[in-house]
Amino acid sequence: MAANIVFSNSALDRQADAARRRFGIVGNAPALLAAVERAVRVAPIDLSVLVTGESGTGKEFFPQIIHTNSPRKHAKYIAVNCGAIPEGTIDSELFGHEKGAFTGAVDSRRGYFEEADGGTIFLDEVAELPLTTQARLLRVLETGEYLRVGSSTVKRTNIRIVAATNVNLLRAVAEGRFREDLFYRLSTVQIHIPPLRERGGDIRLLAKKFAADFAERYTVPEINFSAGALEAMSRYGWPGNVRQLKNVVEQAALFEAGKDVSEESFQSYLPADAPDSFMPVAANAAGAYDREREALLNMIFRLQKRIDELQARVERIDPAADAPRASLVREDDPAMRLLTRTSTARPSEIDPEAHYVEDATATPVELSAPIPVSLNENEREIIREALLRNDGRRKATADELGISERTLYRKIREYGLE
Repeated sequence: MAANIVFSNSALDRQADAARRRFGIVGNAPALLAAVERAVRVAPIDLSVLVTGESGTGKEFFPQIIHTNSPRKHAKYIAVNCGAIPEGTIDSELFGHEKGAFTGAVDSRRGYFEEADGGTIFLDEVAELPLTTQARLLRVLETGEYLRVGSSTVKRTNIRIVAATNVNLLRAVAEGRFREDLFYRLSTVQIHIPPLRERGGDIRLLAKKFAADFAERYTVPEINFSAGALEAMSRYGWPGNVRQLKNVVEQAALFEAGKDVSEESFQSYLPADAPDSFMPVAANAAGAYDREREALLNMIFRLQKRIDELQARVERIDPAADAPRASLVREDDPAMRLLTRTSTARPSEIDPEAHYVEDATATPVELSAPIPVSLNENEREIIREALLRNDGRRKATADELGISERTLYRKIREYGLE
């Protein structure tokens, strides 16, 4: 599709402003404006785009900005939530199926890639795709070809794919949960949406807009926020981002209609653990400490897996060996250095930017005993405790663990936690 891809700065600014008005994107944070401008700039060029950002930041608007500013704007736009489709049916949903392909397939069916031919398809929560589906998607991106489920006839589609995720895909690649080749195909252009806590004065603008919208929609007196309430909402971390702010403001708009909302009243609409979520505008040392601690735990789990593999290898070489089960690790292993360094460190003493490099020539040493936990056992225990804390509510548990409900269901079955 031919397209004029040369922008003057003024033309680009006008298109970005028009996109913000059309989709109701409120805010002046530089990172947000840069994301909108990036979407407008890439729209006429038929490249795959990956939109990243935390849940609730408004990632779903950016594929629409790209589609409506592209040569495909008169063709179909289809949004697919990959995390909401069961693993057993997602191939059929995306690529279609033939009659009799599986139990219940009483007729042939066109998939989303066939329906949206010539247009744009938005794959939300793309990290939740099973590996088999990822392979099919890679083929579409590389050749435009796919097969319906139960068919051997190759079909072709001319489609643009925009994907979104709140998952660190590079980490998912390292953990074997996402294909590396697919990651690079999807992320030809990346657009990152900043979290609400990093958008400064946008929080107040959004709160006032949501309050005015609610009053107009339901014809109730509009609320006003006191200076204290505005200051409190600026200090709050907003883990649910714009979605959570809208929810809180609409609750206040309903129950405080026509009133001035004080700081105390505002805080009453936040979750019970809200005091723990208040933070200064600048990043604090505790956040760096939490990230360092998570990295440490991940390193320890990988180290335990390495130990188990080495022990199994030794036993295969000499099954009769009855020596104590010593753990073979290098004393300068990054996990061991990090464990030693952080075991007594205070949050303010930890440098989150530090890097650790393994020395391939290091001499192995023996530790007196292996770390007494395996990766699977630790994961099972974390999930079990989270379920207990949330009284078995799976959605709340998935939110706490930072995973999708579908992934949580799979883990519950895998570890027998039903």
